[in-house]
Amino acid sequence: MNIEPFHIDRYDEVYALWGRCSGVGLSSADEHDQIAAYLARNPGMSFIALDGLAVVGIVLGGHDGRRGYLHHLAVDDDYRRLGVGRQLVEKCLSTLAAEGIQKCHLFIFHENEGGIAFWQAQGWTLRQDIRVMSKHLSEG
Repeated sequence: MNIEPFHIDRYDEVYALWGRCSGVGLSSADEHDQIAAYLARNPGMSFIALDGLAVVGIVLGGHDGRRGYLHHLAVDDDYRRLGVGRQLVEKCLSTLAAEGIQKCHLFIFHENEGGIAFWQAQGWTLRQDIRVMSKHLSEG
């Protein structure tokens, strides 16, 4: 298993993996050009796991200069419970820490019980004191 930076040339494989994994919500923000822009703004902070040439895991990582964020962690079903997700997360977190980021957040669906259990097992805390609010900018 190799962990490597995610480059946009692997987008189709990554998008297909996201589509196969429950708990990953995809939208127009996950189209090729938007992901390419995200990677350009956060170079070297998103990673893929490879078994040979096959993409078997992915995580997007980045920061706003103050807080880190992880998005769309996904591991192929055949590679779960082998430490792939943990390795991807650790790589992102060490990269963020090297940039001086002291805290990292992620977004997870309420009903994603398996995902919540994974993150808690990695030492993450499910917060009850904040909520996320969103606004589509194209709506005005």
